[in-house]
Amino acid sequence: MFKKILIANRGEIAVRIIRACKEMGIRTVAIYSEVDKKSLHVQLADESYCIGKSKSDESYLKYTDIIYTAVKAGAEAIHPGYGFLSENTEFAEMCQTLKVSFIGPSPDSIKKMGDKSAARNTMEHAGIDVLRGSKGIVKNEADAQRIADIIGYPLLIKPSAGGGGKGMRIVHDRSSFISDFRTSQAEAKASFGNSDIYLERYVENARHIEVQILADKYGHILHLGERECSIQRRHQKLIEESPSMAIDKKLREKIGKLAVKTGLWPLYEIINGEMILSKPSVVRAIFQPSPSFPIIMLLGTRTSSKKISFNS
Repeated sequence: MFKKILIANRGEIAVRIIRACKEMGIRTVAIYSEVDKKSLHVQLADESYCIGKSKSDESYLKYTDIIYTAVKAGAEAIHPGYGFLSENTEFAEMCQTLKVSFIGPSPDSIKKMGDKSAARNTMEHAGIDVLRGSKGIVKNEADAQRIADIIGYPLLIKPSAGGGGKGMRIVHDRSSFISDFRTSQAEAKASFGNSDIYLERYVENARHIEVQILADKYGHILHLGERECSIQRRHQKLIEESPSMAIDKKLREKIGKLAVKTGLWPLYEIINGEMILSKPSVVRAIFQPSPSFPIIMLLGTRTSSKKISFNS
């Protein structure tokens, strides 16, 4: 077991990790930006270090400085929490190189699933349906507009990195697409240090249901049931309820098996989440990368036996 861990995050996320570490007898190191100097996570940690200015890209995203701080403090591991650097391949690789344990997926797993655009490709190779969308990152505005017209509206403009709903834009018609595309790129760059964008068909009036899975590097995997997360504001969950009242026993079993199948493909060595959007009249399982977890699973119900695909 680790004796000292650096938490590369802030706020409620860091507080929860620190409290768990205290229960386990593990010393904690907090990092903070100048504006977060008096935050609760700084007060609760055994040690704390200022990592930079108030902007995320000048503090919590400066992974070289964070790893240097971990080494300086004598931390054996870094816990990224979620968001920020939790799905940053270069950060995980640097930790590996410097013999600082990264409490999260391996760099290879992050390459497959941490980047949401790459995750779509991984799921397609696993034989899982995904929502109609761009084939990888959209490189420029002209290509973005052309692909958007093919996908159809409404659609989602989504950052490939990060999470928390930041940078996501719902576009209902062609007239506002380029403006929303530019805004999404700018927000993604400011929030995650990465302006890569991809496009995906938007599912209206959907239920958002998550299934959490637990896997290890030895090939063991299980799911921990579902959570109803449909009550949201700005693409961020406000309330989570378990079990979901919208799912019956038969559908719950089907979703659970499907969640395990998706987890076996990239085999994350950490707890992951899968988000499921359930919409009446949709019968087949459709996967898309999650804004805050590695995978989103779309699964719906229908009384008819006729197959329906979002890709049609």
